[in-house]
Amino acid sequence: MPVLHQLKFLLQVSRPGLWFPTLWLYLLPTSQMEVWDSTHFWLGFAYATFPINFLIYGWNDIVDQATDQANIRKGNFLFGAKGNSAQLQALPNYLIVVQLLTYPIFIYLAGWKMLWIFLALLLVCFLYNLPEKGLRAMPPLELLCQFAYLLIVLFSVWLNDTPMPSWETFVYLSLFCVQSQLIGEVMDIEPDTSAGRSTTATRLGMKGTKLLIICVVAIEAALLFLVFEDYIFGGMLLFALGWLLLDLFLIFRTQTYTLFQMKLFGWGSNGIAIVSMIYVWLTGCLL
Repeated sequence: MPVLHQLKFLLQVSRPGLWFPTLWLYLLPTSQMEVWDSTHFWLGFAYATFPINFLIYGWNDIVDQATDQANIRKGNFLFGAKGNSAQLQALPNYLIVVQLLTYPIFIYLAGWKMLWIFLALLLVCFLYNLPEKGLRAMPPLELLCQFAYLLIVLFSVWLNDTPMPSWETFVYLSLFCVQSQLIGEVMDIEPDTSAGRSTTATRLGMKGTKLLIICVVAIEAALLFLVFEDYIFGGMLLFALGWLLLDLFLIFRTQTYTLFQMKLFGWGSNGIAIVSMIYVWLTGCLL
């Protein structure tokens, strides 16, 4: 039982409910390609689930223990673990082992250039999670750190030998990364404020952050309509934009979400992400 309990904790650290951004970014360059019988593809797919998220979120959990203990949405597979002191003290060893087991595989498959991706990712994680002056608590720099997720696109391109997406695609994906971070910050405004942590959301407040998210989604929708000329995916974003407007001005406004509501939104986001991943992959609309 202790072993199963530890395995459960380690899996929760990787936040399976938030794997969809890394999977989304990994799959994008392979859109409409025959990759299903490729060992390279499936190894990369596996890396975009547990290992990379284990590193990103695990490192953050180590330095945010006090904040996480006061966070009602932590302690599950959807939003992440709520580890005790002993678990978090041992966590760095697990992080190192997982990365040492995975990095050599991809360096062997795609060459030493992969090392630059891993080093860049480690550098951003280091700067983001510095205990004293980490960028995670220096808004808006914590939003800029989210651009490091774009390294997953490069990882996929090099591993699967696909064409590099256009610069317009990277602009859209940058907005996608910022939007995902802001949504998480909205849910964490109360525990972050209580712990004295400064984020873009705690600085702008609930209303200001929601307005910023609305602006980001509006720009994303405009790009899909005007640049990528995809009206189905663009329509999906307009529907999401309509919900965000209702949320801010009519339904929840600036109220704090309950745990049930946050879980409902989390599972809903996963469902929408799966649908959008399938659509984008089948149509190649963002390439």
